Amino acid sequence: MDNNEDIQKIIDSLSQNERKILPYLKEKNISEISKKSQLNAVSVMRALGYLQNKDIVKLLSEKKQIVEIGVNGARYKKNGLPERNLVHLLSEKRILVLKEAQKLSQLSDDEFKAAIGALKKKAMIEIKNEKIILKANTPEITKKMLEENFIEALPLEFEKLQPEQIYAFQSLKNRRDIIQLKEEKIIIFEITDFGKKITALDIKEEKLIEQLTPEIIKISAWKGKKFRRYDVLSGVPEIYGGKRHFVNQAVDYAKKIWTEMGFKEMTGTLLMSSFWNFDALFTAQDHPVREMQDTFYIKRKLELPEKKLVNAVKEAHEKGVNGSKGWQYSWNEEEAKKLVLRTHTTCLSAQTLYTLNKLPKEQRRGKFFAIGKNFRNETLDWSHGFEFNQTEGIVIDEKVNFRHLLGYLQEFYKKMGFEKVRFSPAYFPYTEPSVEINAWHPEKKIWLELGGAGIFRPEVTIPLLGINTPVLAWGPGFDRILMDYYKIRDLREFYSNNIAKLRNMKFWGKT
Repeated sequence: MDNNEDIQKIIDSLSQNERKILPYLKEKNISEISKKSQLNAVSVMRALGYLQNKDIVKLLSEKKQIVEIGVNGARYKKNGLPERNLVHLLSEKRILVLKEAQKLSQLSDDEFKAAIGALKKKAMIEIKNEKIILKANTPEITKKMLEENFIEALPLEFEKLQPEQIYAFQSLKNRRDIIQLKEEKIIIFEITDFGKKITALDIKEEKLIEQLTPEIIKISAWKGKKFRRYDVLSGVPEIYGGKRHFVNQAVDYAKKIWTEMGFKEMTGTLLMSSFWNFDALFTAQDHPVREMQDTFYIKRKLELPEKKLVNAVKEAHEKGVNGSKGWQYSWNEEEAKKLVLRTHTTCLSAQTLYTLNKLPKEQRRGKFFAIGKNFRNETLDWSHGFEFNQTEGIVIDEKVNFRHLLGYLQEFYKKMGFEKVRFSPAYFPYTEPSVEINAWHPEKKIWLELGGAGIFRPEVTIPLLGINTPVLAWGPGFDRILMDYYKIRDLREFYSNNIAKLRNMKFWGKT
């Protein structure tokens, strides 16, 4: 870009602020340019950015460590360091009992200890028989300490500290809020070869029309004026539009899939009685999953539903149904009343089945789904959380079979972006037969475990629905899908409020 035509194009595209700072670029000091151009530092920086886009300057950044004064440091700068106050007190008394010295100095325990340590290190005092004895002479007392000079000189660049300043820094750095070391990003620039040609020209400030408005057109104010040439390559501030949280985006998408497949959504509360969370799903009352280390219990109880249902669930547990033996123990109503944070969304499936029980037998069918948050008493780390999302589904129809179950799951995961899905035999307490769902990850070349599914056992279906009919059921975790899509390596990122990460998180979209 050396010919006169290109140079003129660049000149015509210069904004007012760019023209203002051009004569002062040789200063190479942003604050000096700001002063001479009468522009604030932000305007100067923005103008330098535009000049960089035009290859007139090259912006560089370097990191510097700056020693700054802390909250206590500012207070001590005004009122004196604790050791200064203590030595002033001792200059009058020469010898003081420790407790009396602290009382008279009005220093806190930490400040008093720090003052004693600092003065002992300088050999200005001696501690003997619980007494402080001043050893320093008058010139030593009146002379400013290195630490005092250091505080008064702040802020300072760490790499440029003199030996005595380094000593003061080491002395103060471990004391609370006196000094702090911060890293600053310093912007510097250099003029390019092309820029030197531009700055060598006598470019005067010129009032150009920056924007064509209806008013300018109406009164023909543009006549005889010059328009500033647009620089379409210049960087502009990034604008972040409003959007839903990335987890909610994925949940909305999954809900759309289920509803398009003809499913109705199930909803319910996060707090559930143990009856709905465990007993209605044929989970024995002595099962390990119901222990405190796995479940969050709330210190209250809920009343059980109608007696007919309670008795049917009790019989399933104690004696079994439809020829089964049950769990062969004495079922306890009080245990079923305990309140828990739901450990799965399958409790919603149980409640939905019971709702259908109130309809005529020929109408007890349908397709239902839920996506919701659940809670388990897990130790929090990168791969475990005490809350997680689950997608739940049931299909009630006397004509459905195991092949239908696999078909629904395969279609859902295909729409969620997993082309290859496989199923393997598994065991779950309230389904038989049961399968484990795995999806192929084309990049990692591995099968991802996504969750389980099956057909509800009669011990679940008969007490809740009132009839023994096939109920396809699934409840795989949903967070694994999100981790894969968003390349998240730590589950805790789901609940982080880091605005920078949330802004840059890609919008959910599957084809």
